[in-house]
Amino acid sequence: MVLGGDVGGTKTLLGLFEPSTPRPIPRATRSYETAAFTSLVEILDAFLREVKPPRPLRAAALGVAGPVVHDRAQLTNVDWQISAPDIGARFEIPDVRLLNDLEAMARSIEVLADDELRVLQEGAPDPEASAAVIAAGTGLGQAYLHRRNGRFVPAASEGGHGDFAARTDRELELVRMLRERLGRAEVEQVLSGMGLLNLHRLTHRGGECGLVTDLSSPDAPAAVSRAGLGGRCQGCAEALRMFVSAYGAEAGNLALRGLALGGVYVGGGIAPKILPAIDSGIFMESFLDKQPMTHLLRRVPVKIILNPDAGLLGAAAYANELTTS
Repeated sequence: MVLGGDVGGTKTLLGLFEPSTPRPIPRATRSYETAAFTSLVEILDAFLREVKPPRPLRAAALGVAGPVVHDRAQLTNVDWQISAPDIGARFEIPDVRLLNDLEAMARSIEVLADDELRVLQEGAPDPEASAAVIAAGTGLGQAYLHRRNGRFVPAASEGGHGDFAARTDRELELVRMLRERLGRAEVEQVLSGMGLLNLHRLTHRGGECGLVTDLSSPDAPAAVSRAGLGGRCQGCAEALRMFVSAYGAEAGNLALRGLALGGVYVGGGIAPKILPAIDSGIFMESFLDKQPMTHLLRRVPVKIILNPDAGLLGAAAYANELTTS
């Protein structure tokens, strides 16, 4: 059997999978609140004691929310250090690999079913071209998929921590606010759960929101989205529109940077929850608003990943490959 993991700032998903080509078969999966544990080793120990693998683990691949360097990682939003060799030794797993969480999600693209994807733009997919993944959730992740020998080979990035580029006067106001509060304006401070709250702060300057009163609550980003979708708070509605517009623009930037004529895939926990706002057309308008490259971007397939466990699936698919390499 193989072990897959998706270690995020909010939750950690772990799963036991039966190796199978091309898509591994899940046998047991569990979700844990990341902050309730002191380390990934502690979560792994709880998981393996609970599920009791019937056979020894042959390989493990763990997507983690942070940069991975030489099989070690420091999580960005949690004060954890993770070491693949240490995990392998502790749990007697012969082959353990760490991946950036977006690299793990990118590895799911080739094994996702059609009904696990929502098409925003059919485009004209180039079977020899690269692709890209962008995912807003607790943070913002980006990854590229380079085409090699007919297959996608994911490449991690920390593009979510790049500078946010304002396109409108309102976004310039946002940049000024972020600089005042945080010292700089990075993309993740706009496109993430935290980003929704920053947008809420902007749209409610000089006024109050009676629907979202505690921005420190874990549910606050979802509350902003719900109020915006329901039209019950004009400030929340504006915050959501700005979020969707900026999301589409950054997805278009990623498509241009990676010449992603093979497709742009939108993952993460936020997009499936705000589909009505995305379907309004704002996302794709911003995606395409890149003259003189609009004609090129019209060729790019754009799809939303609906499977909430895509990161876990991608990690398991990589562990699956390790058993046959």
